[in-house]
Amino acid sequence: MEIDLSQFSQVFFEESLEGLASMESELLKLEVNEPDDESINTIFRAAHSIKGGSATFGFTQVADYTHLLETLLDEIRDGRRQMTTDHQDMLLLSVDLLRNMIDALMRKVDFADPLLAQLETRFTAALAQNSSESEEEQSVTESSSGESSPQNTTWIIDFQPGIDILRCGNDPSLMFNELRLLGELEVTLVDSTLPDFSDMDPEACYLNWQLALVTDKPLEQIKEVFEWVEDECTINYHQETDAPVKEQAEEAGTPANTEASPSTEVIAKPKAVTPAKTPEGGSIRVSIEKIDLLINMVGELVITQAMLGQIGQQDTIDEESLLSMKQGLEQLASHTRDLQESVMQIRMLPISFAFNRFPRLVRDIGQQLGKQVELILKGEDTELDKTVMEKIVDPMVHLVRNSLDHGLETPEVRVSKGKPEQGSITLNAFHQGGNIIIEIIDDGAGLDTQLIHKKAIDKGLVTEDEELSEDAIHQLIFKAGFSTAEAVSDLSGRGVGMDVVRRNIHELNGTIELKSTKDKGSRFTIRLPLTLAILDGQLVRVGQHTYVVPLVSIHESLQVEEQRINRISENHELVRLREEYLPVVKVFQEFGHDADFQEIRDGLVMVVDSNNEKIGLLVDELLSQQQVVIKSLEDNYSKVPGVSGATILGDGTVALIIDISGLVTLAGIANMKEHAA
Repeated sequence: MEIDLSQFSQVFFEESLEGLASMESELLKLEVNEPDDESINTIFRAAHSIKGGSATFGFTQVADYTHLLETLLDEIRDGRRQMTTDHQDMLLLSVDLLRNMIDALMRKVDFADPLLAQLETRFTAALAQNSSESEEEQSVTESSSGESSPQNTTWIIDFQPGIDILRCGNDPSLMFNELRLLGELEVTLVDSTLPDFSDMDPEACYLNWQLALVTDKPLEQIKEVFEWVEDECTINYHQETDAPVKEQAEEAGTPANTEASPSTEVIAKPKAVTPAKTPEGGSIRVSIEKIDLLINMVGELVITQAMLGQIGQQDTIDEESLLSMKQGLEQLASHTRDLQESVMQIRMLPISFAFNRFPRLVRDIGQQLGKQVELILKGEDTELDKTVMEKIVDPMVHLVRNSLDHGLETPEVRVSKGKPEQGSITLNAFHQGGNIIIEIIDDGAGLDTQLIHKKAIDKGLVTEDEELSEDAIHQLIFKAGFSTAEAVSDLSGRGVGMDVVRRNIHELNGTIELKSTKDKGSRFTIRLPLTLAILDGQLVRVGQHTYVVPLVSIHESLQVEEQRINRISENHELVRLREEYLPVVKVFQEFGHDADFQEIRDGLVMVVDSNNEKIGLLVDELLSQQQVVIKSLEDNYSKVPGVSGATILGDGTVALIIDISGLVTLAGIANMKEHAA
């Protein structure tokens, strides 16, 4: 019976990537001289699962390679080999390599990386060295005793698969082949449980097997072959001593296998790699508790719908029915809110999914630069929407790399400054209001204010006459002009690609703040919405059009008196708010509408945040505040300058969501502070 395994491959990919993350995490915290047994077992189990799964799906390249890892780890955990730093490095490189191999499988492209052959050679050499030592020891033993394989044991395994095992993509024959790697195997079919032919389900498994395995491997290693399916099967193990299994196998016509020959058979046997179909957008694992809560909410909605439906069937609506209908609508609104929150919770993942990649990054770059770095992770349980998390990782990686490269000093320099040799980088996440705050903090050299200012003048980004505060000078590192090779070599600062970091964060409707003190360190604070799917917004009217402004960006709204308005050019006006001058963007002007009020003194100025600066938006009227479901304009239409998305209001009309920083750019206000000065 042929089974289309490709329908299960996505699960394999996800579990393999989780396994690799676990391997990497355990390897990074492993003390090479005194490795923790549980850590070694965890790493081994991950490699074993990847090998078993890849062999099942016919991904021979992955199976072949992980077999090398598994063999090495098996010898380490059995105490036959001492863990070394070289092993640790090889295994960490293997994690990267396997990630790339799985990525290639997911993208259905051939994998070709010279690192694969290099690592295979290193693993083979290491294993051969160990084999030579073992063979020498075995030779001495054999010569003294005159016997061979004195420690072989016969294990009788009653294997009763669950009836759905084939539907889950598990093929018992592949497990049998894997057992042959451990010794000599005889397989006996038990078909007494077969139903009548007319009652058979072609996708069900009705067969049982009895397996006789002669091996010198421990039972724990045999059980690992079935680790993939142990929850779906009944498996009993019995030990027999001195059983003539070899003879039995030969009589049964099963060739007696050496340990080497089945390896070739099993690894080479799977059919040609048929890349599995991978759904677009990936998937997400959800806890049972969240699913249960969601089902409960749906149940409540069904009850409410039934109640309202019963009222709707009445020919006349009396006062009592009207009251019941009002109560039903209130319940409907309440349950809808609860359902929305429950659905949003499904997309929430702890930020540790993002943080977990940084120990490796810090270790590798720290070693490369000769710097001693302690990575401190805080708030790892803080939850964030999966989509936001996927998009914030790259900016975070860039900031951490910058802290390592340009922020932290070498041990010698730190000692000369009276600092400890080891620097620190802290990643901290926490919720604040309806947002998540992510901080990247280092105790390095901080920004060199004078050098940045001089560089900005040289590049023509500011003039020598401009008086800028220290914070304003620090903000210059986010200018695109600093993202050049020349800036890297001259500045030794934070300018490389920071404009891209800020742009990526703004695309998530987030903001980034910077605080830095020379020789004390720097703190980057990223503020993000918890999700990109729903937005708390303020509805505003501009002429006959309704727009949505993200509530998190709004400071206040006010009417401005004539004497507080300064015109600095035909299209640029400032308003004085307390001791601060704010540029004002006339929304109707940028979007080409006919507004009720075209002068600032007549309309309403909404003070909002843009790139850590305050700015005024001139609108006609404030409407209500409400949560809006964000629809992508780019997916359904095209990118519109000054607009980050759209939503459908309760009356069915479409409202555009204002992209404040995009609107500022559209208005030609390049540097608000300079205009305000």
